[in-house]
Amino acid sequence: MGEQRGTHVPVLLERCLELLAPALALPGAVHVDFTLGLGGHAEAVLERFPDAVLIGLDRDPEALAHSGRRLARFADRTHLVHAIYDELPSVLAGLGRRVFHSGLFDLGVSSLQLDEPDRGFAYAQDAPLDMRMDQSRGITAEEVVNGYQPGDLVRVLRTYGEEKFATRIVSAIVKERGRERITSTTFLADLVKEAIPAAARRTGGNPAKRTFQALRIEVNGELAAVESAVPSALDLLAPNGRLVVMSYQSLEDRIVKRAIAARARSTGPVDLPVELPGTGPSVRLLTKGSEPPTEAEVAANPRAASVRLRAVERVEQDQASGPGRDRDRMPAPHGGRGRRRPGERIEGEGP
Repeated sequence: MGEQRGTHVPVLLERCLELLAPALALPGAVHVDFTLGLGGHAEAVLERFPDAVLIGLDRDPEALAHSGRRLARFADRTHLVHAIYDELPSVLAGLGRRVFHSGLFDLGVSSLQLDEPDRGFAYAQDAPLDMRMDQSRGITAEEVVNGYQPGDLVRVLRTYGEEKFATRIVSAIVKERGRERITSTTFLADLVKEAIPAAARRTGGNPAKRTFQALRIEVNGELAAVESAVPSALDLLAPNGRLVVMSYQSLEDRIVKRAIAARARSTGPVDLPVELPGTGPSVRLLTKGSEPPTEAEVAANPRAASVRLRAVERVEQDQASGPGRDRDRMPAPHGGRGRRRPGERIEGEGP
């Protein structure tokens, strides 16, 4: 495998540790790093919390190999698993665990994948159109670009890239692939650039950015995995456990927001004066909406510029609800009433 590839600066490291610290200090704490990558966040957790056990998941075998070497000195309390983050239930069961106490999702593309041209994620460097996070399975971006029906390609670009020029881009792709197969990143990037109106090219960064994002999400099934993984993680979080999720684009963040909001409010009948057992909030919000990076963080690590962080704590069952508990006096995760009226926003559900 050779030397570690990629420049790795963990995003929002100190803020993540600050939020997770109370859970990591719990007796027998199990920390799940859902997106292990090159192991920067995991290494800090293991260094600062000598009793914590790490379960590190990653779909990229190369990332697992690198992080395995990085974390070798902690081998007696680490379990590194080749898995996608929505496979947590089976991973925990395989390790004889029912719950975990601390968890971190660092969604998006890792430094390893971005910095290596041969992975095909970067539009500024020429490489084969791959974009698989796990190169041992699945379809490639080349197969999507050359094999999808035009209507399906338009859907992918519009839905996952929020690309308003999707039809023009797909028309250019279809015309070109009729002559020869599209196989390289720079060729596709140039094709996209030429398909977009000149005025639109002058703002918003590289014109191919949204197309490449959309293809990456399609190839790796990212949104479907997030939709499954975050609710599952919230359900498997131990009482007083904490979960931090960092998203880098609005589609992911909306999914995370919905999953958290659903558990931060009561599910009982709205007209009852008391909270029924088992219907109270199951999590307490630790951040007000999504938390952006500080200017200092972005200056130190430009890849943190688009990150949005959300964090919650699992509420003990007897705190969330109880026999005949009056709703007006019930502790609520957002500092207000334990039940919201239809259409009323929970504080912290903002952008």
